[in-house]
Amino acid sequence: MSAVGSAAVAAELAVSARDVRRTFGEREVLRGIDLRFGRGEFVALLGRSGSGKSTFLRALAGLDSGVEGEIRVPKRRSVVFQDARLLPWASVLDNVVLGLSGQGVSGKTAKESGRAMLAEVGLDGHEHDWPKTLSGGEAQRAALARALVRDPQLLLLDEPFGALDALTRVRMHALVQQLHARYRPAVLLVTHDVDEAVLLADRVLVLTEGVISLDITVDVSSPRLRSDPGFIALRAQLLAELGVDESAEGNHPPTTNENTPTTNTGALQ
Repeated sequence: MSAVGSAAVAAELAVSARDVRRTFGEREVLRGIDLRFGRGEFVALLGRSGSGKSTFLRALAGLDSGVEGEIRVPKRRSVVFQDARLLPWASVLDNVVLGLSGQGVSGKTAKESGRAMLAEVGLDGHEHDWPKTLSGGEAQRAALARALVRDPQLLLLDEPFGALDALTRVRMHALVQQLHARYRPAVLLVTHDVDEAVLLADRVLVLTEGVISLDITVDVSSPRLRSDPGFIALRAQLLAELGVDESAEGNHPPTTNENTPTTNTGALQ
């Protein structure tokens, strides 16, 4: 049985996971994961499709009762999925503040907090819009506002940029960096995009066949540029760990101007 603790973790920690396992039928997807990371730390989790990335994130979110092992997480945690998951019959503001009243927040205070957070993510003036009128990027901004309005100590991001076009993804990367710097939650970002992991995270993990096969600190100077030798070297190391041959896959570091968005991001297929 999983021991998912919502009690306070040690002061310096946001997540402590020990011997975390998950089996579906005869297939063991997570095979004894041990992981600790601190408050304010931004961690990216890479892996091929089916490696168990989202399964582990759901375990940290407390969304999977079949997980075994010991998991200690903060009480306040929020999740942003690849699909914004906005209720189509509720306004953008009502989606953002959904459930806050059940946490003891008055309706007036919830609406004020929701409006403030929508402004933070660049959706000021969209409070009364319907979700169907939003673009993909705007919908994800609304989902991010819904997550952050709860003042999470742990923010779980499950490939939230995967369905966005390249330009929108660049803007969302910048927004997430700004909001993380402002609010300092611990973040676990699940992604299959190597460049995204190196651009955003303090630390990158690789999940291979249900275990963490690589855990590395991102030591690349800011601002992080794809042309930086440190970026290129780390990217190559991560792709190699993931079993990707850059020369065979055509994943060469871009030679275009650094300010020009590129779709060649080392994403795993």
